Amino acid sequence: MTVYLLAGGGTAGHVNPLLATADRLRDRDPGSEVLVLGTAEGLEARLVPGRGYELLTIPRTPFPRRPNGDLLRFPGRWRATIEAARTHLRERGVDVVAGFGGYASAPAYRAARREGLPIAVHEANARPGLANRLGARLTRHVGVTFPGTPLRNAQVVGFPLRREIETLDRAHSRAAGAAEFGLDAARPTLLVTGGSSGARRINETVAVSVERILGAGWQVLHLSGGLREALTDPGLPGYRIVGYTDRMELAFAAADLAISRAGSASVSELCAIGLPAVFVPYPVGNGEQELNAAEAVGAGGALLVRDAAFTPGWVADELVPLLLDPARLAELSARIASVGHRDGADRMVDLVLRARDEARR
Repeated sequence: MTVYLLAGGGTAGHVNPLLATADRLRDRDPGSEVLVLGTAEGLEARLVPGRGYELLTIPRTPFPRRPNGDLLRFPGRWRATIEAARTHLRERGVDVVAGFGGYASAPAYRAARREGLPIAVHEANARPGLANRLGARLTRHVGVTFPGTPLRNAQVVGFPLRREIETLDRAHSRAAGAAEFGLDAARPTLLVTGGSSGARRINETVAVSVERILGAGWQVLHLSGGLREALTDPGLPGYRIVGYTDRMELAFAAADLAISRAGSASVSELCAIGLPAVFVPYPVGNGEQELNAAEAVGAGGALLVRDAAFTPGWVADELVPLLLDPARLAELSARIASVGHRDGADRMVDLVLRARDEARR
């Protein structure tokens, strides 16, 4: 029996591909044991047990960004965190470690190296994080979502998708999607989403511009996100505001065009199912969202609008003409699908199994 340890967490961008890979490992190697290494504070503390996996925890040990007392204490804390990870590896008889970024991955990589265990790495973003830059130095088995990701030994495997997205037939599920959200399946639908916590610029611009969008003959499914981004529903026919849905596959099925942030999961899902998009990258951080969208935009399957430029004026001048051009929308759909991967979970599992088998040989 193989014991797999998948390490990662903190945000959905790390946890979701980890869980998709865990599910596929369990499908393909049903006699194995799949464990998850994370922290008690991250999103994994809720999502991992809820998915039926055992979560092993280590201390959250971020690298200090400023020269202060935390920096002086960091080396000791770092060593202790690695030793905690090594204890889990030895006590549970782990055979292979796969990391997905986040606070738990770097200690897991270092612990696995010291225990002589094979390592596989998955990087979701086009600009890799610190943990996976470390992991990529310790193994040849490095999977990335986007081409051009600057990691040693990187090979494109795509983003491990949830089964509901991976198997989605948008045309077949369109009626179910429209019914789920109270939409008319015969009318084109614009899906607006800024992620689970919402996106202020997207929400505000769409709210101001919705009558113009409806006037183009479209309906709007607006996933507004968290409470801090709540919108007042004007009660317009064809405009549906939903705070959050756990049936995202049905939202995709109902849609003909999406306006979205450019997190790696969002970009990967839209490419995989061939849903054309207007990407409005999150303007804070290291710019990885714009890089995430680059392949889809370069292929002619999506438009990219910087946050500050996504205004009612842009909607009037650029979005509405697009909504009125079905031939262009069809071309966008074909082009974005050309860079999509539906088999990211299987390809990542292949990488993990290669790491395991080469170590055994």
